[in-house]
Amino acid sequence: MAIAATISVPLTSPTRRTLASVNSLSPHSPRSTLPTPQRTFKYPNSRLVASSMSTETAVKTSSASFLNLKESGFLHFAKYHGLGNDFVLIDNRDTSEPRISAEKAVQLCDRNFGVGADGVIFVLPGINGTDYTMRIFNSDSSEPEMCGNGVRCFAKFVSQLENLHGRHSFTIHTGAGLIIPEVLEDGNVRVDMGEPVLKALDVPTKLPANKDNAVVKSQLVVDGVIWHVTCVSMGNPHCVTFSREGSQNLLVDELKLAEIGPKFEHHEVFPARTNTEFVQVLSNSHLKMRVWERGAGATLACGTGACATVAAAVLEGRAGRNCTVDLPGGPLQIEWREEDNHVYMTGSADVVYYGSLPL
Repeated sequence: MAIAATISVPLTSPTRRTLASVNSLSPHSPRSTLPTPQRTFKYPNSRLVASSMSTETAVKTSSASFLNLKESGFLHFAKYHGLGNDFVLIDNRDTSEPRISAEKAVQLCDRNFGVGADGVIFVLPGINGTDYTMRIFNSDSSEPEMCGNGVRCFAKFVSQLENLHGRHSFTIHTGAGLIIPEVLEDGNVRVDMGEPVLKALDVPTKLPANKDNAVVKSQLVVDGVIWHVTCVSMGNPHCVTFSREGSQNLLVDELKLAEIGPKFEHHEVFPARTNTEFVQVLSNSHLKMRVWERGAGATLACGTGACATVAAAVLEGRAGRNCTVDLPGGPLQIEWREEDNHVYMTGSADVVYYGSLPL
């Protein structure tokens, strides 16, 4: 991949951003490899043109016009994060096929030689009557059905592309079905994530159902240790665990996630692999979670995982239907409503910067 890049950094408050307002830099991604603003950005309303060989004169441009750049041979993108779960967002509304391949997405996601992200998300034309279609390539080139943090970033990106203001919502077609995000007045995004799928064969898992066709607090042997797991799909598979043999409440900060996570992900009882949530119960309405994501590894947040976690907590009788879920990147508010059986996720989504790369 060529190194030359163009970067434009938005600098309004994290919850009140507009494309036309660029005043001061705040590097939101904790893993960003960008230079610090004190050394680099002299001109608050400019973009920096940089290459591996030299730094050219900054070219003035407004952020409002940046994402409308259409010159051939360049990929224009925005980088967003939802509680530190970060993504490259690409405006793909003019064609139904992603502008780059899954292999190119892997290069973009590389944190040393690329932009750095957990995945690349494409805003495609809607199908089946929806406003938009969302596709995502993970950092390992796999394509998940959808992503909870990613869909919040998708919603904020579309709001900027379409110059939408105030409270608004739209419909998104995903591999997990219809998703409806609503951008709230405070800048947070609430997403109707639909109904959790509990039937074992549909999650999917080969673990035998033990409660109304679902797998609830079932035993799973991983690396010689018996874990108690509940399996839930939020359009993508999740294995949620609150305890293991000899420990009734996990202390999630003590887990060696990089060692145990892959063993869950690739366990033979999960034919489509799985995301795994390790959860500590703080109270009836407060949970603490660490996640190993299928195709991305340890991430700072997982929206579908937080939704699956609350569903699993309710099924195991560990928590109520409305919970704050603390993730390494920050909190999400999750509600599993009895009246419609839908799970609602509310949380932040923030732009980090805009950039261009030669294709």
